[in-house]
Amino acid sequence: MNVVKKVAAIHDISGVGRCSLTVIIPVLSAMGVQVCPIPTAVLSAHTGYGEFVMRDLTDFMTPALEHYKKLGTDFDCIYSGFLASEAQIDHCLDFFESYPNAFKVVDPVMGDGGKAYATYTKELCSRMSELVAVADIITPNLTEAAILLGEEYPTAPLRNSEAKSWLVRLAGQGAKIVVITSCPLVDGGISTIGYDKETSSFWKIKNDYVPISYSGSGDMFASVLIGGILNGDSLPIAMNRATSFTELAVKTTYSYGSSWTEGIMFEGQLPWLTSYQELSEFTDL
Repeated sequence: MNVVKKVAAIHDISGVGRCSLTVIIPVLSAMGVQVCPIPTAVLSAHTGYGEFVMRDLTDFMTPALEHYKKLGTDFDCIYSGFLASEAQIDHCLDFFESYPNAFKVVDPVMGDGGKAYATYTKELCSRMSELVAVADIITPNLTEAAILLGEEYPTAPLRNSEAKSWLVRLAGQGAKIVVITSCPLVDGGISTIGYDKETSSFWKIKNDYVPISYSGSGDMFASVLIGGILNGDSLPIAMNRATSFTELAVKTTYSYGSSWTEGIMFEGQLPWLTSYQELSEFTDL
């Protein structure tokens, strides 16, 4: 076991707009976790800008994996996110297979606001289920959960029974733990909901409403969740920590009127991750 937990992060890197690796690396580093990036693509700016320059790095992934195996590099966690092509599904599966003892996290990055991202084809979205099938934990937003389940994006808040059904059905695709972010529930507001298949436990954390969505918030949430679990948090505490930090950073960004395309202003909030933390309340779903 590594003295410092080591995560292989299979994500893109965007030059402008805080998201993916430019969020993942500092957040997990602040939590005492080493990030080893395996970039899937390099983008001049994230896809939310509409126009961007992208270089697909599919041909980098297999040589990188073979080099890590040659070095005898061990990983405590394999964490996949934004993928640039269908072929990268196979490369992610190779990473998971090569490190059977690693904690496997799949953030099934496919879309938001009820729509798939422009670079995600139907075939790529369909094949995402292959990664979900071998994951220990998945962290879809509500749009991605709907895509994985073949459901229409809900236009009304979910009842608790519906939310539980979605979580159980997603876990039925393979993952041991399912966490859905940005889920409107009928009891009011937006919540983060989670399900642990091994203990049959459901969890809910209410989020304060902020009338804007920022790029990179999902990457931030998943990274803090992973850092918490690797550092010994239970699922509800890790969800709580991730929700609280993301909410703090979102509120900070909103207070300064920063454009959503610039992503979350989290840099000044990183000390929160290593100091006394006042967490949100969590309850059974």
